[in-house]
Amino acid sequence: MKQQLENIEAAAKQALADCSSIKGLDDLRVRFLGKKGELTGILKQMGGLSAEERPVIGQLANKVRSDIDAAISEKLTALKAKEQEMKIRSESIDITLPGKPQSVGKLHPLTIVANEVKEIFLGMGFSVADGPEVEYDYYNFEALNLPPNHPARDTQDTFYITDNILLRTQTSSVQVHVMENQKPPIRIISPGRVYRSDAVDATHSPLFHQIEGLVVDKGVTMADLKGTLEQLMKRLYGEDCKIRLRPHHFPFTEPSAEVDVMCFNCHGEGCRICKGEGYIELLGAGMVHPKVLEGCGIDSEIYSGFAFGLGLERIVMRRYNISDMRLMYENNLRFLEQF
Repeated sequence: MKQQLENIEAAAKQALADCSSIKGLDDLRVRFLGKKGELTGILKQMGGLSAEERPVIGQLANKVRSDIDAAISEKLTALKAKEQEMKIRSESIDITLPGKPQSVGKLHPLTIVANEVKEIFLGMGFSVADGPEVEYDYYNFEALNLPPNHPARDTQDTFYITDNILLRTQTSSVQVHVMENQKPPIRIISPGRVYRSDAVDATHSPLFHQIEGLVVDKGVTMADLKGTLEQLMKRLYGEDCKIRLRPHHFPFTEPSAEVDVMCFNCHGEGCRICKGEGYIELLGAGMVHPKVLEGCGIDSEIYSGFAFGLGLERIVMRRYNISDMRLMYENNLRFLEQF
């Protein structure tokens, strides 16, 4: 039995020397030290030994178990170290290799110009107001001096949800909300999405963006409106930019004007882009109609104001010489990466 124990120890050490994986090491532990292992099988035979042999063989068996167990632990440590080293080598990074370029997102041209317009007006003391895109007919039309059956309603091709609720056709509705809830002086812009049932083409879309402006205070005149718009256009297009105001009619302003900006191509001389006019129509503006002020609880004998509304897409197209509005909605990266 002594020889058998020595043979088991020798076999275990040889097997451990040849073992190359943690899984194989677990199998060896079961083979030699498990409940049905070789060493346990020898110990079960100790009942047939004499009283003198039993302590000697028992002591030897404990030593063999201890040696094999220590050898397994030592081998486990070595295998784990080797496995860790191989993992480190496989995951190592060659710091001399060139890095992989990371693509960085950019702002959409509409967002770029919208942010710039906001900064210009914030610098002039305006604040930014927001309002609902799903609006009541009253705020979108009636409060702006557009009663039922007014012909101007027909030109806007409105998306009606019910007889009284619609998708706003202009952000002017925000001005009414502000005037109802804030006493003058008022100085706000209201940028946002608006909706009209227009056919999609190079200059029209059923969804587009507007930036409306409103100033209400004592002594506000048309000169204040012109000065504000000149400052905006010079900041957007350069100090040499000029504007002109042409008489027009809007139900919610009186007097009203169409505002044109000097053609960027011919600088007022006249060309095919501006159709020989020298100027390009850009926005509508005027003095707030007294009926609109009175409807919002503002005394038109004391206060006056001006309002304007400009299409963001039109400004962006003018700013970047874009000829087709649809390019701004098609999510074409080749187009968007230019900005």
